[in-house]
Amino acid sequence: MKITKRKEHTPAGDINLFIIENACGAWVELSSLGAGVTAVCVPDREGRIEHVALGYADIASYVHDDPNMGKTAGRYANRIAHGALTVGGRSYKLAVNCGSHHLHGGPEGFQHRLWSARELSDGVVFTYRSVDGEEHYPGTLEVRVTYHWSDDMRLSIEYSAVTDEDTVVNLTNHCYWNLRGADAGCALGHELQMKASRCLVTDETLAPTGEFDDVAGTPMDFRSFKTLGKDIHADFAPLRHGKGYDHCWAIDDWQPGMMAEDVVVLRDPVSGRTLAVDSDQPGVQIYTGNWLAGSGPNRSGGRYADYDGVAVEMQGFPDAPNHGHFPSQLIHPGEEYVRRIHYKFGVM
Repeated sequence: MKITKRKEHTPAGDINLFIIENACGAWVELSSLGAGVTAVCVPDREGRIEHVALGYADIASYVHDDPNMGKTAGRYANRIAHGALTVGGRSYKLAVNCGSHHLHGGPEGFQHRLWSARELSDGVVFTYRSVDGEEHYPGTLEVRVTYHWSDDMRLSIEYSAVTDEDTVVNLTNHCYWNLRGADAGCALGHELQMKASRCLVTDETLAPTGEFDDVAGTPMDFRSFKTLGKDIHADFAPLRHGKGYDHCWAIDDWQPGMMAEDVVVLRDPVSGRTLAVDSDQPGVQIYTGNWLAGSGPNRSGGRYADYDGVAVEMQGFPDAPNHGHFPSQLIHPGEEYVRRIHYKFGVM
C-alpha cells in the first residue's frame, strides 16, 4: 500500500490529506478536516478508474460546507428534535441549526473540526477531543476514527469513543456517491437495495415520531433493487416533506455489536460499478442530495445540482435519546462506543 501525505492551508487552519493507493491503482484520499473522505477512485467494468465520491476542486470549500461532504458527522449525527436532550435526568438545550432541530452535532459539529492524524500501513487514524459543554453536550468525549483501504476495494471505518460523563454519541460518514462518476450528474438512475422492511415515521419537519411504518407497497420499499428516481416524485407525504429521500430505515434482524453484510447495495447499470455496505449500525439514512445545489465548485469546474449524489449513512436512529424504545445511543464512563462501516466496491 502506498501512502502520500500533503498539507493544505485554509482559513480554518492547515489540513492534512492522505492518499492511500492499493496494488490495483485504486485510491482514496482522507482529510483531517472532519476526519473525512475527499476522494474514492475505483474501476468500472472496463477497468477505468474514476472518482465516485463527490468532492470539491478546492480544499477550502470543505470548510463549513452545508453538505458536510464526505466527513464524520457528530457528536450526534442526524436530528435531535428541537435540540432537546435529557441525560441522567438533566436537561440540555442543544444548538438548533436545521429549522427547529439540532442536526449533525450543531453548527460546529465534528465535521467542521480539525482532527489529529496518524498514518497506518494501510490507512489513517484520526483523533479528536470534544470537551464537556461543546455544542452544549455533557461530558468530554475522546473520539477515534480509523480508516483502512484494501487491495480488494474495501474502505473500512471504525468509530470509537469514551467519555468521562454520561452522554450520547452517534457517528457516521457523510460521503455522497455517484458510481457513474462523481461529476457525472444526476444519480437518480442508480439502483438501490436494502435489507430493511421498516422505515422510521417522521413529521413534516423530518423529525421521528417514534413510530415505524412497513415499507411494503410504498415508495420507501427498496427490499428489491429499484431505481432511486422511480418513486422520488410520488405524491407521498414523506417525500414531499423531504424533497426526496431523507429518511432512516431500520435494518432487519439487527443485533447490537453484530456486523450485517450487504445491508445496503447501490449499483449503476451504466458504469457497472457497485457499492455494498456492511455495518453493525441499527439504521441507514438514505439522502438523495436534495439540497446539493449551491455547494462549492467540483473537480470538473462546474457545480453540483440537487440529486447529483446519494448519501448512505449507517447510523443510530435519529432522535433516539428522546425515544426510549429506540436502540440506545447513551454511553457511560468506563464504556466504549464502537461502530463499524465497510464500503465494498465492485462491478457487475
